[in-house]
Amino acid sequence: MVTLYTTFPSAAGRTPWEFRERLIQEAKWAEAAGIRGMLVYSDNTLLDPWAAAQLLIENTVRFVPLVAVNPVYMHPFSVARMISSIGFLQERQVDLNYVIGGFPRHLRELGCGLDHDRRYDRLTEYAEIVQQLLDGDRPVSYEGEFYRLSHATVTPPLEPGLKPGVFVSGTSDACRTAQQRLGVTRLAYPREIGAYGEGTPLVDSGFRLGIIARDTAEEAWAVAHARFPSDPLGEEVHEIAAETVESQWHLGLSRDAFQSHAPKDTYWLYPFRAYKTFCPYLVGTYEQVGKLLARYLALGVSTLILDEITEEADLHHSMRALRHAQGETS
Repeated sequence: MVTLYTTFPSAAGRTPWEFRERLIQEAKWAEAAGIRGMLVYSDNTLLDPWAAAQLLIENTVRFVPLVAVNPVYMHPFSVARMISSIGFLQERQVDLNYVIGGFPRHLRELGCGLDHDRRYDRLTEYAEIVQQLLDGDRPVSYEGEFYRLSHATVTPPLEPGLKPGVFVSGTSDACRTAQQRLGVTRLAYPREIGAYGEGTPLVDSGFRLGIIARDTAEEAWAVAHARFPSDPLGEEVHEIAAETVESQWHLGLSRDAFQSHAPKDTYWLYPFRAYKTFCPYLVGTYEQVGKLLARYLALGVSTLILDEITEEADLHHSMRALRHAQGETS
Protein backbone atom coordinates (compact mmCIF):
# COMPACT_ATOMS: atom_id res chain seq x y z
CA MET A 1 0.00 0.00 0.00
CA VAL A 2 1.40 3.38 -1.04
CA THR A 3 1.09 6.38 1.26
CA LEU A 4 0.20 9.56 -0.66
CA TYR A 5 0.73 13.24 0.08
CA THR A 6 0.38 16.38 -1.99
CA THR A 7 2.61 19.46 -1.86
CA PHE A 8 1.99 22.84 -0.23
CA PRO A 9 1.13 25.52 -2.84
CA SER A 10 3.22 28.60 -3.44
CA ALA A 11 2.15 31.91 -1.93
CA ALA A 12 3.99 33.90 -4.63
CA GLY A 13 1.75 36.40 -6.40
CA ARG A 14 -1.21 35.75 -4.09
CA THR A 15 -2.73 38.01 -1.47
CA PRO A 16 -3.09 36.53 2.04
CA TRP A 17 -6.80 35.91 1.42
CA GLU A 18 -6.16 34.33 -1.99
CA PHE A 19 -3.47 32.07 -0.57
CA ARG A 20 -5.57 30.91 2.39
CA GLU A 21 -8.46 30.10 0.07
CA ARG A 22 -6.20 28.23 -2.34
CA LEU A 23 -4.49 26.23 0.39
CA ILE A 24 -7.79 25.20 1.95
CA GLN A 25 -9.21 24.34 -1.47
CA GLU A 26 -6.27 22.11 -2.40
CA ALA A 27 -6.37 20.37 0.97
CA LYS A 28 -10.07 19.62 0.59
CA TRP A 29 -9.55 18.32 -2.94
CA ALA A 30 -6.80 16.01 -1.75
CA GLU A 31 -8.72 14.79 1.28
CA ALA A 32 -11.75 14.00 -0.90
CA ALA A 33 -9.46 11.98 -3.18
CA GLY A 34 -8.31 9.83 -0.25
CA ILE A 35 -4.83 11.32 0.02
CA ARG A 36 -3.32 11.24 3.51
CA GLY A 37 -1.93 14.76 3.76
CA MET A 38 0.25 17.57 2.44
CA LEU A 39 3.99 18.27 2.60
CA VAL A 40 4.61 21.67 4.21
CA TYR A 41 8.05 23.12 3.48
CA SER A 42 10.36 24.81 5.96
CA ASP A 43 12.69 27.55 4.71
CA ASN A 44 13.90 31.03 5.73
CA THR A 45 11.83 32.57 2.96
CA LEU A 46 8.56 30.68 3.52
CA LEU A 47 5.64 30.74 5.89
CA ASP A 48 6.09 29.09 9.27
CA PRO A 49 5.11 25.44 8.63
CA TRP A 50 3.39 25.02 12.01
CA ALA A 51 1.09 27.97 11.39
CA ALA A 52 0.27 26.51 7.97
CA ALA A 53 -0.31 23.07 9.49
CA GLN A 54 -2.78 24.55 11.96
CA LEU A 55 -4.76 26.13 9.11
CA LEU A 56 -4.86 22.79 7.27
CA ILE A 57 -6.11 20.97 10.37
CA GLU A 58 -8.79 23.53 11.12
CA ASN A 59 -10.25 23.24 7.62
CA THR A 60 -10.21 19.48 7.05
CA VAL A 61 -11.49 16.38 8.82
CA ARG A 62 -8.67 13.82 8.67
CA PHE A 63 -5.97 15.52 6.58
CA VAL A 64 -2.43 15.18 7.99
CA PRO A 65 0.18 17.93 7.53
CA LEU A 66 3.65 16.55 6.79
CA VAL A 67 5.71 19.29 8.42
CA ALA A 68 9.34 19.83 7.44
CA VAL A 69 11.43 20.15 10.62
CA ASN A 70 14.90 21.73 10.57
CA PRO A 71 16.84 21.90 13.87
CA VAL A 72 17.94 25.49 13.17
CA TYR A 73 14.41 26.76 13.76
CA MET A 74 13.18 25.13 16.95
CA HIS A 75 14.33 23.11 19.97
CA PRO A 76 13.24 19.45 19.86
CA PHE A 77 11.22 19.93 23.04
CA SER A 78 9.18 22.62 21.26
CA VAL A 79 8.44 20.27 18.36
CA ALA A 80 7.26 17.53 20.71
CA ARG A 81 5.15 20.01 22.68
CA MET A 82 3.63 21.38 19.46
CA ILE A 83 2.59 17.88 18.38
CA SER A 84 1.19 16.95 21.78
CA SER A 85 -0.70 20.25 21.97
CA ILE A 86 -2.26 19.77 18.53
CA GLY A 87 -3.13 16.22 19.51
CA PHE A 88 -4.83 17.41 22.70
CA LEU A 89 -6.62 20.47 21.30
CA GLN A 90 -7.55 19.14 17.87
CA GLU A 91 -7.30 15.35 18.34
CA ARG A 92 -5.37 15.30 15.07
CA GLN A 93 -2.12 13.86 13.81
CA VAL A 94 0.92 15.61 12.37
CA ASP A 95 3.65 13.81 10.40
CA LEU A 96 7.30 14.93 10.41
CA ASN A 97 9.84 15.30 7.62
CA TYR A 98 13.30 15.94 9.10
CA VAL A 99 15.57 18.10 6.92
CA ILE A 100 18.98 19.72 7.34
CA GLY A 101 18.59 22.67 4.96
CA GLY A 102 20.18 22.91 1.54
CA PHE A 103 21.05 26.60 1.17
CA PRO A 104 24.27 27.54 3.00
CA ARG A 105 23.31 31.22 2.99
CA HIS A 106 20.12 30.48 4.95
CA LEU A 107 22.08 28.48 7.50
CA ARG A 108 24.68 31.23 7.91
CA GLU A 109 21.89 33.74 8.51
CA LEU A 110 20.94 31.72 11.57
CA GLY A 111 24.48 31.10 12.81
CA CYS A 112 24.77 27.46 11.72
CA GLY A 113 28.31 26.59 10.63
CA LEU A 114 28.05 22.80 10.66
CA ASP A 115 28.99 20.99 7.48
CA HIS A 116 26.58 18.72 5.62
CA ASP A 117 27.32 15.42 7.39
CA ARG A 118 27.51 16.99 10.85
CA ARG A 119 24.04 18.46 10.34
CA TYR A 120 22.74 14.92 9.88
CA ASP A 121 24.46 13.93 13.14
CA ARG A 122 22.62 16.75 14.88
CA LEU A 123 19.39 15.87 13.11
CA THR A 124 19.59 12.30 14.38
CA GLU A 125 19.90 13.44 17.99
CA TYR A 126 17.08 15.89 17.44
CA ALA A 127 14.70 13.26 16.06
CA GLU A 128 15.57 10.80 18.82
CA ILE A 129 14.68 13.37 21.47
CA VAL A 130 11.35 14.22 19.84
CA GLN A 131 10.45 10.54 19.63
CA GLN A 132 11.38 9.84 23.26
CA LEU A 133 9.38 12.84 24.48
CA LEU A 134 6.33 11.76 22.49
CA ASP A 135 6.56 8.18 23.76
CA GLY A 136 5.78 9.68 27.15
CA ASP A 137 6.54 6.56 29.21
CA ARG A 138 8.91 8.37 31.56
CA PRO A 139 10.81 11.68 31.86
CA VAL A 140 13.51 12.02 29.22
CA SER A 141 17.17 12.53 30.05
CA TYR A 142 19.47 12.76 27.06
CA GLU A 143 23.23 13.33 26.85
CA GLY A 144 24.24 13.93 23.28
CA GLU A 145 26.82 15.97 21.46
CA PHE A 146 24.33 18.64 20.43
CA TYR A 147 21.48 18.36 22.95
CA ARG A 148 21.08 17.64 26.63
CA LEU A 149 17.86 17.08 28.53
CA SER A 150 17.34 16.28 32.19
CA HIS A 151 14.06 14.63 33.18
CA ALA A 152 12.03 16.51 30.56
CA THR A 153 8.35 15.68 30.10
CA VAL A 154 5.82 16.87 27.53
CA THR A 155 2.32 17.37 28.85
CA PRO A 156 -0.38 16.58 28.08
CA PRO A 157 0.96 13.25 26.78
CA LEU A 158 0.22 12.39 23.17
CA GLU A 159 -2.38 9.70 22.56
CA PRO A 160 -0.62 6.65 21.03
CA GLY A 161 -2.90 6.70 17.97
CA LEU A 162 -1.76 10.24 17.14
CA LYS A 163 1.98 9.58 16.99
CA PRO A 164 3.51 11.05 13.83
CA GLY A 165 4.71 9.24 10.79
CA VAL A 166 8.39 10.13 10.49
CA PHE A 167 10.59 10.75 7.45
CA VAL A 168 14.09 12.05 6.81
CA SER A 169 15.01 13.77 3.53
CA GLY A 170 18.16 13.24 1.50
CA THR A 171 20.22 10.91 -0.66
CA SER A 172 23.70 11.12 0.90
CA ASP A 173 25.42 8.41 2.90
CA ALA A 174 24.99 10.61 5.99
CA CYS A 175 21.23 10.69 5.41
CA ARG A 176 21.10 6.92 4.97
CA THR A 177 22.98 6.48 8.24
CA ALA A 178 20.46 8.74 9.98
CA GLN A 179 17.59 6.81 8.41
CA GLN A 180 18.95 3.49 9.65
CA ARG A 181 19.56 4.78 13.16
CA LEU A 182 16.07 6.29 13.39
CA GLY A 183 14.28 3.46 11.59
CA VAL A 184 12.24 5.82 9.39
CA THR A 185 11.37 6.30 5.72
CA ARG A 186 13.77 8.31 3.58
CA LEU A 187 12.35 10.88 1.15
CA ALA A 188 14.11 11.86 -2.07
CA TYR A 189 13.43 12.65 -5.72
CA PRO A 190 13.36 9.96 -8.41
CA ARG A 191 16.29 9.66 -10.79
CA GLU A 192 15.69 8.03 -14.14
CA ILE A 193 14.70 4.41 -13.48
CA GLY A 194 17.84 2.98 -15.07
CA ALA A 195 19.99 4.63 -12.39
CA TYR A 196 18.90 2.15 -9.70
CA GLY A 197 19.97 -1.27 -10.84
CA GLU A 198 18.47 -4.51 -9.54
CA GLY A 199 16.94 -5.64 -6.26
CA THR A 200 15.15 -3.29 -3.88
CA PRO A 201 17.57 -0.39 -3.40
CA LEU A 202 14.70 1.95 -2.53
CA VAL A 203 13.18 -0.04 0.30
CA ASP A 204 11.73 2.24 3.01
CA SER A 205 11.92 5.19 0.64
CA GLY A 206 9.55 7.80 -0.71
CA PHE A 207 9.62 10.05 -3.78
CA ARG A 208 8.29 13.47 -4.64
CA LEU A 209 7.19 13.76 -8.27
CA GLY A 210 4.62 15.28 -10.58
CA ILE A 211 2.17 13.31 -12.71
CA ILE A 212 0.47 14.39 -15.94
CA ALA A 213 -1.49 11.44 -17.29
CA ARG A 214 -4.26 11.34 -19.87
CA ASP A 215 -5.98 8.88 -22.22
CA THR A 216 -3.40 9.51 -24.93
CA ALA A 217 0.26 10.47 -24.78
CA GLU A 218 -0.38 13.36 -27.17
CA GLU A 219 -2.96 14.84 -24.82
CA ALA A 220 -0.70 14.40 -21.79
CA TRP A 221 2.27 16.07 -23.47
CA ALA A 222 0.10 18.94 -24.71
CA VAL A 223 -0.90 19.63 -21.10
CA ALA A 224 2.71 19.25 -19.94
CA HIS A 225 4.12 21.70 -22.46
CA ALA A 226 1.32 24.20 -21.80
CA ARG A 227 2.10 24.16 -18.08
CA PHE A 228 5.87 24.13 -18.47
CA PRO A 229 6.78 25.92 -21.71
CA SER A 230 10.35 26.59 -22.74
CA ASP A 231 11.89 29.16 -20.37
CA PRO A 232 15.54 30.12 -21.04
CA LEU A 233 15.54 32.60 -18.15
CA GLY A 234 14.36 29.91 -15.77
CA GLU A 235 17.15 27.65 -17.01
CA GLU A 236 19.70 30.37 -16.27
CA VAL A 237 18.29 30.89 -12.77
CA HIS A 238 18.57 27.15 -12.13
CA GLU A 239 22.21 27.14 -13.18
CA ILE A 240 22.97 29.99 -10.77
CA ALA A 241 21.01 28.37 -7.94
CA ALA A 242 22.75 25.03 -8.45
CA GLU A 243 26.07 26.69 -7.62
CA THR A 244 24.80 27.74 -4.18
CA VAL A 245 23.05 24.51 -3.12
CA GLU A 246 24.78 21.61 -1.34
CA SER A 247 21.85 19.18 -1.20
CA GLN A 248 23.03 16.04 -2.95
CA TRP A 249 19.59 15.22 -4.35
CA HIS A 250 19.43 18.69 -5.94
CA LEU A 251 22.94 18.41 -7.35
CA GLY A 252 22.26 14.94 -8.73
CA LEU A 253 19.04 15.96 -10.48
CA SER A 254 20.71 19.13 -11.73
CA ARG A 255 23.51 17.14 -13.34
CA ASP A 256 20.92 14.95 -15.04
CA ALA A 257 18.91 17.96 -16.21
CA PHE A 258 21.96 19.85 -17.49
CA GLN A 259 23.05 16.84 -19.54
CA SER A 260 19.62 16.42 -21.11
CA HIS A 261 16.15 17.53 -20.13
CA ALA A 262 14.52 15.76 -23.08
CA PRO A 263 11.94 13.18 -21.98
CA LYS A 264 13.11 9.62 -21.34
CA ASP A 265 9.94 7.74 -22.14
CA THR A 266 7.59 9.21 -19.52
CA TYR A 267 10.30 10.65 -17.22
CA TRP A 268 10.70 14.43 -17.74
CA LEU A 269 13.10 16.82 -16.01
CA TYR A 270 12.37 20.06 -17.85
CA PRO A 271 10.06 21.58 -15.18
CA PHE A 272 12.96 21.14 -12.74
CA ARG A 273 15.50 22.38 -15.29
CA ALA A 274 13.46 25.55 -15.87
CA TYR A 275 13.25 26.18 -12.11
CA LYS A 276 9.46 25.84 -12.06
CA THR A 277 9.39 23.02 -9.53
CA PHE A 278 11.83 20.85 -7.58
CA CYS A 279 10.85 17.42 -8.84
CA PRO A 280 10.72 15.36 -12.03
CA TYR A 281 7.44 14.69 -13.84
CA LEU A 282 6.01 11.49 -15.27
CA VAL A 283 4.05 12.24 -18.45
CA GLY A 284 2.07 9.92 -20.70
CA THR A 285 -0.98 7.71 -20.82
CA TYR A 286 -2.37 6.26 -17.61
CA GLU A 287 -0.87 2.92 -18.56
CA GLN A 288 2.57 4.36 -19.43
CA VAL A 289 2.82 6.36 -16.22
CA GLY A 290 1.42 3.45 -14.23
CA LYS A 291 4.00 1.04 -15.60
CA LEU A 292 6.88 3.35 -14.69
CA LEU A 293 5.43 3.98 -11.24
CA ALA A 294 5.13 0.22 -10.77
CA ARG A 295 8.85 -0.17 -11.50
CA TYR A 296 9.71 2.39 -8.81
CA LEU A 297 7.36 0.67 -6.36
CA ALA A 298 9.01 -2.68 -7.13
CA LEU A 299 12.34 -1.14 -6.07
CA GLY A 300 10.89 -0.50 -2.61
CA VAL A 301 9.22 2.92 -2.79
CA SER A 302 6.38 3.10 -0.25
CA THR A 303 5.48 6.83 -0.20
CA LEU A 304 4.68 9.26 -3.01
CA ILE A 305 4.43 13.02 -2.63
CA LEU A 306 2.64 14.56 -5.60
CA ASP A 307 3.66 18.00 -6.81
CA GLU A 308 1.40 21.00 -6.18
CA ILE A 309 -2.13 20.56 -7.52
CA THR A 310 -2.93 22.78 -10.51
CA GLU A 311 -6.58 21.80 -10.70
CA GLU A 312 -8.82 19.27 -8.99
CA ALA A 313 -8.88 17.03 -12.06
CA ASP A 314 -5.12 16.48 -11.64
CA LEU A 315 -5.85 14.27 -8.66
CA HIS A 316 -8.31 12.19 -10.65
CA HIS A 317 -5.76 11.66 -13.42
CA SER A 318 -2.95 10.89 -10.96
CA MET A 319 -5.05 8.37 -9.06
CA ARG A 320 -5.96 6.59 -12.31
CA ALA A 321 -2.26 6.22 -13.14
CA LEU A 322 -1.54 4.99 -9.63
CA ARG A 323 -4.27 2.37 -9.89
CA HIS A 324 -2.56 1.11 -13.04
CA ALA A 325 0.71 0.95 -11.09
CA GLN A 326 -0.84 -0.98 -8.22
CA GLY A 327 -2.43 -3.36 -10.73
CA GLU A 328 1.02 -3.98 -12.21
CA THR A 329 2.51 -4.82 -8.80
CA SER A 330 -0.40 -6.91 -7.43
